[in-house]
Amino acid sequence: PDMQVMDFDASADEHAQFQIAFPKSWNEGQISYQVYWTTTATDTDGVAWGLQGVSVSDNATIDVAYGSIEIVTDDALGAAEDLCVTAESSAFTIGGTLAVNDLVFFRIFRDVSDSNDDMAEDARLIGIKIFFTTDAANDA
Repeated sequence: PDMQVMDFDASADEHAQFQIAFPKSWNEGQISYQVYWTTTATDTDGVAWGLQGVSVSDNATIDVAYGSIEIVTDDALGAAEDLCVTAESSAFTIGGTLAVNDLVFFRIFRDVSDSNDDMAEDARLIGIKIFFTTDAANDA
């Protein structure tokens, strides 16, 4: 398959933003995540990914600060274009006052100042998986 990626440089933190609306069955609690990524080099150096989020309700301003940052690190597996999957991050809280039907804005970035981030080439973000807890069987 063709790789649809976002390249994150080794020299400076770069960010990408996305937003999702969680299902009503989400308990509005903490979340965690995993990053799916690859590299263009054949080596085993490391990368550090950061994620933070903020919840915005209907008829509320979007001009708000993101919540706390949660970092997860990983090392390349040795061959260029191998799929790498981080461990699951620690649980963290999304900023804002969480409520059903909110839109959650996320910002993911490469934290080049993290001690594990020693990758000289671009880290290529493929996607992320968000883990969350539900408190209902469905969204009815």
